Amino acid sequence: MADDRLSEVFDLVEVRSVVSGGFAARGPWVSRAAGIEGLKFIAVLTGRARLTTDGVEGPLELEGGDVAVLNGRSWLHAEGGTGDGPRREVVPEADFASTRVIGAARDADVVVGGHVTLNEAGRVLLLRALPPVAHVRGSAATTATTATTATAANVRGTLHRLFDEVTRDRMGSSFAIRQYGQLLLLEVLRAYIDQATELPPGWLRLLSDEQLRPALDLMHSAPGKPWGLRDLAHASAMSRTSFAERFRTVAGVPPLTYLARWRMTLAERALRDGDVRVGSLAAELGYASESSFSTAFKREVGISPLRYRYRARGASAPARP
Repeated sequence: MADDRLSEVFDLVEVRSVVSGGFAARGPWVSRAAGIEGLKFIAVLTGRARLTTDGVEGPLELEGGDVAVLNGRSWLHAEGGTGDGPRREVVPEADFASTRVIGAARDADVVVGGHVTLNEAGRVLLLRALPPVAHVRGSAATTATTATTATAANVRGTLHRLFDEVTRDRMGSSFAIRQYGQLLLLEVLRAYIDQATELPPGWLRLLSDEQLRPALDLMHSAPGKPWGLRDLAHASAMSRTSFAERFRTVAGVPPLTYLARWRMTLAERALRDGDVRVGSLAAELGYASESSFSTAFKREVGISPLRYRYRARGASAPARP
């Protein structure tokens, strides 16, 4: 679809979701983790869990089908289960064989965890667009509106298909786990957009803003054109002042700043994955000269286009004569 910007961004920032471990537990249990970096997700397949992490007031109550996405947190504390006695320390295991057996019991809490890997562009786009903790309710499949019910049901379905691949030693399971991991993240973001009362400023909120979508389509479809504020505002049927104010509120940056950053994100992919010449890339992205493009690239990324290419490919830049 022409307006499927979420897929476009997913491809561009190389989003990869990796399942790192899980456990099933009966009775009172507790699980802890430290040294978390980037994005981490915690999913409850069955049962309940209470999640606490730094920077968030009060515990987060997770039910079966719920997913919590932790953004830049340094530690987490999860607990659950009922019954007498002290809580048993549970360590997530990469091998889910025992989880499958215990998880068949109705009174077991089954929890899966993983992390999301991103390239530099992904960290800029995604980490800034998500709150410290995003709670997606797959359990909302039975208690919400039609649209929310559909996305919540998709989260639950993808979560259980992922778990099925993890716990059954079938041919091609490694490939299937990678694909379902990415699909789970996609469904989680869809459900988060549907369920959130107000998204924080960033590209997720921008993608879901119908009034700004025509201007966003122009910038994404033809990033090399010399779009001005008047052109973009006209596309969205708004005055320049109203458009600029709304765009900044929704995206967190002015429209022309967003366009410049989007061009640099496209440039990073071209330099990383292709052999296009810097001068040709500069012209394609609307810069008057190679030097003006290189200056803009270094200002945004921190290094020159050629050095970025060498670094992205794990090679050393040739020494200057």
